[in-house]
Amino acid sequence: MKIVTEEVLIGGNFLDWHSEVTGAYLEIKNAIANVVWPAGGRQFTINPVSMGNGVKPIKNGFLNILEKSNWVPEVRATLSGELGPGKIDAIKRLQSGKIIAVEWETGNISSSHRALNKLAIGMLNKRVEAGFLVLPERTLYRYLTDRIGNLQELRPYFDVWRTMRVEGVLGIIGIEHDATSPDVPTIPKGLDGLSLSRRAIL
Repeated sequence: MKIVTEEVLIGGNFLDWHSEVTGAYLEIKNAIANVVWPAGGRQFTINPVSMGNGVKPIKNGFLNILEKSNWVPEVRATLSGELGPGKIDAIKRLQSGKIIAVEWETGNISSSHRALNKLAIGMLNKRVEAGFLVLPERTLYRYLTDRIGNLQELRPYFDVWRTMRVEGVLGIIGIEHDATSPDVPTIPKGLDGLSLSRRAIL
């Protein structure tokens, strides 16, 4: 799978980031690059059926790779005194006690807004050092579950988060497939246990 867009909403230039944040971000990018389809392949090739492919198996392959770099998946973290525990797809704990968090979009555009707000609240309350949302570009979105959140639909709202005065890093990563082929199987829908990752298979 390949990264098409890297956009920082809060936190400025990559060169200004704390070394732990930079390292974690590189691990996120590596995990994305190693998500493949079909299982056992060398790249991510999707069957170009409109709304014909599932999304949770893709996320699970991504999380499987992050676990090998000491990320903890599916964590419920209290991000503020009034906001109840919210599950985060994966976190990495820092020596400072803060966390780096990453969310992989599997819901609709409202879910994308909630994910960014959750990360921003964590930053506001000094519990999140950096947060990243991974979501499909429109080129991939059309082949996934109907109405999944996508970067182009979220982009008009970026200025809302850019105007926040908080410390830390809030970033967006837009992804798409490496290739299309009608000869590969469609990705199953709703199979939480299936992991699509090159590293997991090897």
